[in-house]
Amino acid sequence: MKLPFPFKRQTPPPSQPTIAPDNPAEPPLTTILKTLVIVYNPVVDKVSGLTLPEYMKWNKVEDLAKGFMSDILLVTGGLVRYQIVERFDVDDFPAKVDGYKYDAQTYLNVARGASRPYMPQEADYYSIIKQFNILKRVANREIDEVWIFNFPHAGFYESIMGGPGAFWCNAPPLKNTEAAKRRFVIMGFSYEREVGEMLENMGHRAESIMEKTYENIPDDQNLWKRFIRHQRTHPGNTALGTVHFAPNSEHDYDWNNTTPVLSECDDWLNNFPDFAGVLKEVNATEWGNGDTREHHVWWMKHIPKTMGRRNGIHHNWWQYIANPNNVRA
Repeated sequence: MKLPFPFKRQTPPPSQPTIAPDNPAEPPLTTILKTLVIVYNPVVDKVSGLTLPEYMKWNKVEDLAKGFMSDILLVTGGLVRYQIVERFDVDDFPAKVDGYKYDAQTYLNVARGASRPYMPQEADYYSIIKQFNILKRVANREIDEVWIFNFPHAGFYESIMGGPGAFWCNAPPLKNTEAAKRRFVIMGFSYEREVGEMLENMGHRAESIMEKTYENIPDDQNLWKRFIRHQRTHPGNTALGTVHFAPNSEHDYDWNNTTPVLSECDDWLNNFPDFAGVLKEVNATEWGNGDTREHHVWWMKHIPKTMGRRNGIHHNWWQYIANPNNVRA
């Protein structure tokens, strides 16, 4: 396996990078993401003082963040590092796009199944952006990314992009956010879920950003399209599949399929970009027998992170996934 070294620390480029010439020796960039964390943590029991995740016995944000950052460090070979610069715990429910807010009782009724979720469900991102001065902080390079920890029916996308030239990132781009002067991603993480679901959010972000990165590359040279091949789309010619489809999956989330298929997964891991034609018979035992977190770690470990550039695209895909300002859009 080619190690992602030597590397140099990244200075984020302007929102529209120039096309760099092909260079087999260009080192990969290390991306350090200064991250603002917002936690919607309303008190729902005034007597005990318990907050929503405590009352519902959901996960601790600290544990989720630690696990996620550790996994990203692992799968990127140290090329993506998160630095939490500030955290806000908000004793409130986020506003919906029409201004509605749950209170403790109305939300607990929904959580217990006694009431239907409020519609429209979508959260008002713009009020959050204004409240926390996000555009100015991104423009001043105080932060690069935002995480919002929330709860079921809060109305947040798994990821969404803002800034000049923002594009689809598993959600429509945030309009009228050009004042950020750079693209940025807001991740929506639920503390009712686990680290595996956080990685799934990141995986869909990767799919969106790499699709955009390779959108002008012909199919016969499009390495992203080759990477995501699986048995349903390319019988007998699989690679890593997608976040939802392992190489042998028959349907979404079919990560525990024991049917063996031939995959070029090891060729991607050990020989990229100089493929050697290595094929390996794999099934669910390769990626954790249906475990969400294990599958996503396995999938992300195979995302290229080595030196070199071809067709204007670097062989370290993480410098696009982590920093969409590197993508021509």
